[in-house]
Amino acid sequence: MKRRHFMGSVAAAAGALGLGADAAAATAAATPAAHARPGAEREWMLGLLQRMAEPVLAAMARGELKKRFPLELSPTWDGRSPNVAYLECFGRLIAGIAPWLALPDDASAEGRLRARLRQLALQSYAHAVDPASPDYLGWHAGGQALVDSSYFTNALIRAPKALWEPLDAKTKQRIVAEIKGLRSIEPPYINWMLFAAMNEAFLLSVGEQADPMRTNVAIRKVNEWYVGDGWIKDGETFHFDYYNSYVMYPMLVEILEVLERHNAPFWNGKPADLRAQAVKRMQRYSEHLERFISPTGTYPPIGRSLTYRTAVFQPLGLLAWRKQLPASLPEGQVRAALQAVHEAVWTDPTNFTKDGYLTIGFVGHHPELADIYSNNGSMYIASESLLALGLPADDSYWTSPLQDWTQKKAFAGRPFPKDYAVNY
Repeated sequence: MKRRHFMGSVAAAAGALGLGADAAAATAAATPAAHARPGAEREWMLGLLQRMAEPVLAAMARGELKKRFPLELSPTWDGRSPNVAYLECFGRLIAGIAPWLALPDDASAEGRLRARLRQLALQSYAHAVDPASPDYLGWHAGGQALVDSSYFTNALIRAPKALWEPLDAKTKQRIVAEIKGLRSIEPPYINWMLFAAMNEAFLLSVGEQADPMRTNVAIRKVNEWYVGDGWIKDGETFHFDYYNSYVMYPMLVEILEVLERHNAPFWNGKPADLRAQAVKRMQRYSEHLERFISPTGTYPPIGRSLTYRTAVFQPLGLLAWRKQLPASLPEGQVRAALQAVHEAVWTDPTNFTKDGYLTIGFVGHHPELADIYSNNGSMYIASESLLALGLPADDSYWTSPLQDWTQKKAFAGRPFPKDYAVNY
């Protein structure tokens, strides 16, 4: 019953918001049998993207996100300013959907939807940094502002022509000023170093003076924390969790790409070589992620921040979008595995409130799973699992034949590749 209720509501949203009858039918009929129809998985993912993005962007474009977004804080909330929740909500959402927003316009239903949501996103960026707007975000809400500013800027790096260049000069000036103002926050020697580095990479990408200490030291520390076989510690202690997915690999690789592109200084090292190494290690880590996916699309609920849901699979989506999946992970296999994962998580209707906003939980609404820093704005990092939507519908990722993933083969008694540790 929960599945039918959820899929019916997503289908209704898809039809009402512009995806049309075909996409509505695809999202409503998201069963393994439905995926035999070409394009069904992509339409289903678009329905999910739209359901996440529409309420947030439509409200914030009018300066009404704070008015309409009801805060849900962790039962063990640590007392930090709850105002940062709105920055988390917008910043994390826009980072995940930026590649899709960057696709060119066309006359299709999807193209019209994209043009409309892109315009809402641009209006939202203007409200985010306008001190006179009711939706001026929590740039001064303490250390957490540094964290979520990096998703805000990561989106601008991922989609500069769609999200940065169209902004008016005043909004651009305000964004740069807010990001530079966050340099007063000293990041601890954990994954937070990459948040500071991402902001500097953004500044460099738009022609501003960047601080090489905040980029290069972060890169050095992350490489020092590499423990082997594709895994990175978060600081001096190894945590068996998914922070390699949420932060470590995506931000490390994308920061290095900016440094390489701008020929930035890096003492005794070359950003191009470091980027190639990081991509190779992320590919290995992604092989583990793919093997974590059970025959039914479930995966191990381990570690901190489990309520980030499918953000666990950001590296697979990023590699797919960049056409960098390793040979061991064919596109049709990754697409099938990620479809199964998304169905396993998102078919519970209580993942969303009745007003269409994300709740705290894993599969459904489970606030008891929250960490001390969790709020419902934090949950929008789940959009990071939708990065492959940045590939057009006719890309081979979406058109190649579906293939069973590793565990599905293994537990059906069929041949599957063995797995060995790597030394890079």
